[in-house]
Amino acid sequence: MPTDSILDDSPADDEQSDELTMLHPIPGHQPSATGGPWRIAVASDHRGQHVKGRVIERVRELGHTAEDYGPGDEKSVDYPDYAARVAEAVGGGKFDRGILICGSGLGMCIVANKFPGVRAVPCHDDLSAEVSRLHNDANVLCLSADLLGERLIDRMLELWLSTGFEGGRHARRLEKIAALERRVAGK
Repeated sequence: MPTDSILDDSPADDEQSDELTMLHPIPGHQPSATGGPWRIAVASDHRGQHVKGRVIERVRELGHTAEDYGPGDEKSVDYPDYAARVAEAVGGGKFDRGILICGSGLGMCIVANKFPGVRAVPCHDDLSAEVSRLHNDANVLCLSADLLGERLIDRMLELWLSTGFEGGRHARRLEKIAALERRVAGK
């Protein structure tokens, strides 16, 4: 590996090492376990507005706190504005997690991942919701209002909010992501 690499030369083979010594804390990252209750910021764009109310209701039924970050109606809005509000709140530590809802779940995910400390994922099934927590310690869930039904969203929310981060080799990988964030930010 080049000496100017920001990535360390830890063994790539997961069988060789499952341990990680954190050289630098991951900005805004507190590895989470199952449980909670979590403080969750929720926002949508106009295409996700009709799903957002049900998501907030379900989050509260599962025992967590949910705050609506807008919009307040179905008038056309620009999704970057609402994704940025939630991402800033999660990345800055005001909220533990965030949920974003737009037509595809993709545009808001792109915006959210511009913020340090945010690990936003678009999920479209149970497996992606669970693995995003187990392996990636995702802290922002992005949902498609156009593609997902109510029962699937309910199951995904339950999985995503109850699944903890495995750590181990996955923590090493998150440290590398944090190192990339610091490098790109010039820190």
